[in-house]
Formats: sequence, C-alpha cells, structure tokens
Amino acid sequence: MTIKQIKAGFDNFSYITYDSLSKEAAIVDPSVSITKQVEFLKEKELSLNYIINTHHHSDHTNKNRKLRDMYPEAKIIVADSKEKRLDSEIYLKVSEDKELKIGEVTLKFMITPGHTPDGLCIIVDNKAIITGDTLFIDDCGRADLSGGNIKDLFNSLQRIKQLPNNMIIYPGHDYGSKPVDSLENQKRTNKTLLAKDIKEFLKV
Repeated sequence: MTIKQIKAGFDNFSYITYDSLSKEAAIVDPSVSITKQVEFLKEKELSLNYIINTHHHSDHTNKNRKLRDMYPEAKIIVADSKEKRLDSEIYLKVSEDKELKIGEVTLKFMITPGHTPDGLCIIVDNKAIITGDTLFIDDCGRADLSGGNIKDLFNSLQRIKQLPNNMIIYPGHDYGSKPVDSLENQKRTNKTLLAKDIKEFLKV
C-alpha cells in the first residue's frame, strides 16, 4: 500500500494511491491545484487510471476536467447517488463494497452520506481510509450545507467506527492536530466519534 498525501490549496488534501510495480495510480480529490500531483506522477513514471471524488464540492473536484484532458484514459469515479452533482463525464459510479484494483493495491468503497448525499470513503488495502469531508482528524464534516443531513452523517461515522483500530485516517482537509492518525486514537479523542447517540452528536 502506497499513499501520497499532497497539500493542494490552503488546507485541502489530495491523494495519490499507486502500485510501484505496475505503475498504475489513482488520484483522490484533484482539488484546486494539480501541479504537485502531476509532478509526482511524472517523477514516479505512473499512469493515471482513475480520478476519484469523495464528494462533489468544487474544492475537491475543480481539476477533474483538466486531469482528464491530460490523462484521457483515466476514469472518473463517484458514489452511486441519486443526485447528479458533477458536470464531468462519469465513467464509473461505485456502490457500497465495490472493489477496484490499482495493480496489486485494492480499493474498497464505502458510501458515506451526511456532509453531502454523494459522500464516498476509500479503503486502501484494508489498512487506510481516505475519508474526504466525512471524518477529519479531531472533528467531522459539516452537515448544514446544501444536501447535508446530520443523521446520515452520524450514521456514516458510526460505520467508520466499526473498522479496525489500526486503520489510518487520511482526511480531506488539514483541520486537525496532525495530517493523519489511527482510527484507534481518533476513537479515544475525536468528540464526533465519542458521541454515543444522535442526541450527543447534536451537542458537539
């Protein structure tokens, strides 16, 4: 498992997950700038197979089209949601537990609505999870924007809590005390994961 975390813009994180042998790669959330991502692909001589969006907000998807222009074989991946929010041509909508291979790297998808209806988390080799704006380090995403739903967000976080403790969280923004953390530690310290029910969650 190889994940490259890239700061794109002021506090957005973009990710490249790739297989060193096959040279296949996926970019998660191109964000507002792709300069560093493209430089990394060229440095490692990687081919871009997939562009994956954790949700439709423009600070995560802004460079979808430009990346597709540069890498026309790359397929854009979004959650299978009833609400079509992206203008880019979609080649693959993934459902719950759908798996894809990047060389020998396995990507598994969780549909996690709440921040938006089309929230998507990506589990990488059962060792890491890229959470977009569903779960941050020390906090979680907002549910008061268009399409947000606080109950859905709580339920999505509860599902993430059931994952193995040693899983590493890679969030969509650099909002926390560190850029990544283990799920085990976040279960002990993140107020949004400590909430036992929706009433407690509404108070944090």
